[in-house]
Amino acid sequence: MEDELYVVEDDIVVPESSILRIERDDGYGSVPGLDDDELANPDELLKQVMLYEWQPILDLPAPEPRNLIRPTVDEFGNLDRGAFDSVDFHRLYKFDKSRYKADKLQEELRDALIMFDMVKERVPVEARTRVIEYAQSGRDIDDIDDFKMWSMARWFLRTRRIREEIRQLRTRRRS
Repeated sequence: MEDELYVVEDDIVVPESSILRIERDDGYGSVPGLDDDELANPDELLKQVMLYEWQPILDLPAPEPRNLIRPTVDEFGNLDRGAFDSVDFHRLYKFDKSRYKADKLQEELRDALIMFDMVKERVPVEARTRVIEYAQSGRDIDDIDDFKMWSMARWFLRTRRIREEIRQLRTRRRS
């Protein structure tokens, strides 16, 4: 006990070990001339790095929600719709199957139009109108020998069929 050192702190004699503090480094270092309060928060730095790395994904277009009712999701991924998942809500606001199917067909039409444009680019310009006229005439497109022209006629007929289905669904829904 004789070896212990005592320090006087505010007129109180205290053993030296009790006034020693362990200072831990935050792991991010410091900048000479700046207080630690002036430095960026490590969480903010992490957020900036994540935004920078995920920016191409975040820039992808997403369809706008049609409904103002958005369910809350808890930390386990479970949906909590609250009053919007009740029996009364489902009785008042019935699910519109024809609208849902028309929306799905609209997405399919968008994809088919993209494919049609890609296939159309491979067909010579002077042959494009002939292929479309041949497909509109009602003749069998399997008689076309050139694969690129056959593909263009096939995608043209598919887009026309999808458009017709969407039109029929919407007229049936209105009536």
